[in-house]
Amino acid sequence: MNLTRFEPWGLVDMLHRDLDRLAARQMPAGDSEAAVTDWIPAVDIIEDKERFLLRADVPGVDPADIEVSMDAGVLSIAGHRAQESQSEEAGLQRMERVSGRFFRRFSLPDTADAENIEAQCRNGILEVSIPKQPQVQARRIEVHAA
Repeated sequence: MNLTRFEPWGLVDMLHRDLDRLAARQMPAGDSEAAVTDWIPAVDIIEDKERFLLRADVPGVDPADIEVSMDAGVLSIAGHRAQESQSEEAGLQRMERVSGRFFRRFSLPDTADAENIEAQCRNGILEVSIPKQPQVQARRIEVHAA
């Protein structure tokens, strides 16, 4: 007797991922990069006092195949995961890992310092550190009688 784990939301999760992938392919015509998206990496965004930290899951992606760019307050992450070669002898019956291009965009607040953004990829996680600009402190201006 085989035991099968019951996952009631498994089909809903799979449908959600497929709809996200379909929506990414149907971006407006001006977004030619986004129109060829095959998969969407999961992203965490963390904010602290000094910076924003963006962590994207990109397992199996060579860091040389990842492009991070900033333009007009929008951070873009694009890349490509190559498909592994398959042999007929392997007996592949199910393939869940997606290959191909990915593309994500994030609007950054005005406090982001676009000139000092740094990115590194380690153990399949892309970390983009976006420092905040120093905040200008409000100051009181004394009014003198003339």
